[in-house]
Amino acid sequence: MTRLAVVLFNLGGPDGPEAVKPFLTNLFSDPAIITLPAIVRLPLARFIAAGREETAKANYQVMGGASPLLPETRRQADALQAALAAARPDLESRVFIAMRYWKPFANQTAREVAAFAPDELVLLPLYPQFSTTTTASSLKDWARAYSGPGAGHAVCCYPTAAGLVEAHARAISQTWLKAGRPDNVRLLFSAHGLPEKVIAAGDPYQAQVEATAQAVAALLPELPDWSVCYQSRVGRLKWIGPSTDDAIRQAAADGKGVLVSPIAFVSEHVETLVELDHEYAALARTVGCAPYLRAPTPTIDPALIDVLAAAALDALDRGAAPAPFGPWRCPAAYGKCACRQG
Repeated sequence: MTRLAVVLFNLGGPDGPEAVKPFLTNLFSDPAIITLPAIVRLPLARFIAAGREETAKANYQVMGGASPLLPETRRQADALQAALAAARPDLESRVFIAMRYWKPFANQTAREVAAFAPDELVLLPLYPQFSTTTTASSLKDWARAYSGPGAGHAVCCYPTAAGLVEAHARAISQTWLKAGRPDNVRLLFSAHGLPEKVIAAGDPYQAQVEATAQAVAALLPELPDWSVCYQSRVGRLKWIGPSTDDAIRQAAADGKGVLVSPIAFVSEHVETLVELDHEYAALARTVGCAPYLRAPTPTIDPALIDVLAAAALDALDRGAAPAPFGPWRCPAAYGKCACRQG
């Protein structure tokens, strides 16, 4: 029986207060995040981590002292493994997890995958939209770590895959219905932001986020007032916008409440459970933006799990180069995308 290993990529998160500082150090040490020579980047990463440690600890304390991202990803891995077994009983499929900035790191997972000795190996990011700061960084990290067996395949992105779009639309619709179908809400698709210079250099992330939002909005005619915004800005660089906080203020000025959908996330973590549920909710109360509603991430919505399974199996028919799953193809202008048109 053919052995298939699927490696799910995610960012990772600290598993306790003592892990917060090293997690932040790992994050800001990544040359995909801070594009400076190592001699400058590494001490700068330690400096930033030290400065943000206490604030980050307070945020994780809201969630019980640790990130829920690994338990969330394990639930997705278990669901995906079951879906693969059902779809392809001729394969011996096993799903692994490799986190970028905290345990399990790629080198640990690489040893586990090598021990499994797969015939086929699929690298599958839990970032639906490709960015050099997420998927590309994880792929490079894995390439450094893995030297075991298996014909390699990689999924680049799946921003408009039908199941992903359906899962987000269902979460939004259910949130709106539960709130009593308010007619004065603006749907805000909130994604993690990036510095403008990253996008200007050819990163397709913003275009893919906006394509996801457009596809989801098309399934929600009952919510015709919608826009895309970006959260989690850090540092002094100019970031893509509008920012989520500005979008909330604008909604209040327009006499609207908001329904926020974390459009670039497929699992709950600090940016949804703290930033959206606490910080932006507090801002909404302050500026008089009501109601303030937040749709959950898809997590183990069957439609999302089906997309992940289909993407993994589709990758088996392709070569080693990363390829998208679903109808989206990046225009030629996005030079940082390995599978663009042109």
